Amino acid sequence: MARMGVEMRPEAVAPRPAATVVVLRDGSAGLEVYLQRRTRTMGYAAGLWVFPGGRIDPADQDPAVDLAWAGPSPQAWAQRLGLAVDQARGAVVAACRECLEEAGILLAEREPAADALAAARQELLAGRERLAGVLGRLGVRLDSSRLSYWAWWVTPEAEPRRYDTRFFVAGLPAGAAATLHHLEAERERWFPVTHTTPDPLRMLPPTFCTLRELSAFGSVAEVLAAADGRAVERILPVHVDDAVVLPSGERIPVPLRPPAAAETHGGSP
Repeated sequence: MARMGVEMRPEAVAPRPAATVVVLRDGSAGLEVYLQRRTRTMGYAAGLWVFPGGRIDPADQDPAVDLAWAGPSPQAWAQRLGLAVDQARGAVVAACRECLEEAGILLAEREPAADALAAARQELLAGRERLAGVLGRLGVRLDSSRLSYWAWWVTPEAEPRRYDTRFFVAGLPAGAAATLHHLEAERERWFPVTHTTPDPLRMLPPTFCTLRELSAFGSVAEVLAAADGRAVERILPVHVDDAVVLPSGERIPVPLRPPAAAETHGGSP
């Protein structure tokens, strides 16, 4: 019970660990990034443009995936992310799993046949297979060197649905093609980011800020070079009225929720 004259604030909801992949390619006019517009019936980020990503499931921490792992080890990622080894493994696996589920892109040593990859994607989406099993079925190894750590965003404490999200950048693998998952997204596009200011009312603040940062680079190689050794600190904005306030003091408007959105579906950050 609140004491007389003292306002008791509700306890903040614990943020769910999540991972997001900013997929990049070199376009004819410069750097491009892959975005999907979420359906308006989603409970989170409905109708907004997002990067592929989602919650880190407990199964993503399964060390069985280590048998099909190439690139920096989970131990190396633990040092880079400042996490325990199982948590770091979970972040990398979730990023790669969500990239395959939501965009049809597998970050592996080589690109499998398109039909085999499509079938493996469906196994993941249906929950019949984990990423380790998919990799074994395809005869490929996950290539964690394709990911580079870029940012760390946590949803403001006032929000009822919160995520603790690690942002990675990755170049589109040669021969790969992005295709959206229609249950969660209604549109997809490659967005030119070089010298372009994104619209903050069409995306959540972390997406907006990431695109604005990327606009300083002219190619995938430049982004990956900048990500190598990049100092990443947790960004925890404060929600004030119709905006979020970054630790720097900058205010970024929060997009309005489309009227058709429902609360019955989950989503990705």
